[in-house]
Order: sequence, then C-alpha cells, then structure tokens
Amino acid sequence: MPDKKGIWGTGRRKTATARVKLTKGTGKIAVNGKKLEEYFPLESMHTYINQPFQVSGLEGQFDLHVNVNGGGSIGQAGAVRHGIARALVEYDKDLRTVLKQSGLLTRDARAKERKKPGQPGARKRFQFSKR
Repeated sequence: MPDKKGIWGTGRRKTATARVKLTKGTGKIAVNGKKLEEYFPLESMHTYINQPFQVSGLEGQFDLHVNVNGGGSIGQAGAVRHGIARALVEYDKDLRTVLKQSGLLTRDARAKERKKPGQPGARKRFQFSKR
C-alpha cells in the first residue's frame, strides 16, 4: 500500500524515461512542472496517457507528478503511460491482470535501429555498380 510520500513508477519508451509519482487526489497531472495540457498539447496524447486510469476504473482519484526526459513527445507520452500503469500495480496488485491484458505493462521495445558502418543508413545500401 502507499506511504505518505506517494507511489512511484518508472516508465520507458524509445529513449524517453518517465518517473511517475501517484498521490491520492482529484486527477491533476503535472509533467515537468507544467499542466498536462501545456506539456502535451494534443488531445490524442491526453487519452493515450490516461488509458491506464480508464482501464482500471480509477479516473480522477489520483494526482500525478511526472518527471520525463529524453526522446520526443510521442516517446515521452508512452513512457508516462507505462509509468502510470506500473505505479497503479504498486498501489493495487489486483490491477495487474487488467492492465496486463490491455498491454499497458509491456515496455514497447521498438527503437531506432543504429546506422551500420560502410552504409548510408541502418538498412540502406550504396548503389550497386557492376562496372
């Protein structure tokens, strides 16, 4: 169960890392000291980030304080979502099956493939010349 300092969850996606602190509250979300709407301006990102709360039926019961760094905005949103799901499991172990079935506890391991030496990109090759 939670202590007085809240429940922590760490989420990762691509090169982004989010540290999420869950405390009992009214549903306020602060990301890097800003409101959710300021930090993530797209409405689609808000629904993406709030997905763990919708699946578990705990919307509006927790305040979130999120520190996120690295990656781009989509990767950061994915890291926040992953961190929220992990923190909810710390809060209540019974939520694990619901969140796991929804795919919210699985870390999305897709990342940019590295450039190989002697090639212009990760997969692209230089043009073949027979002569």
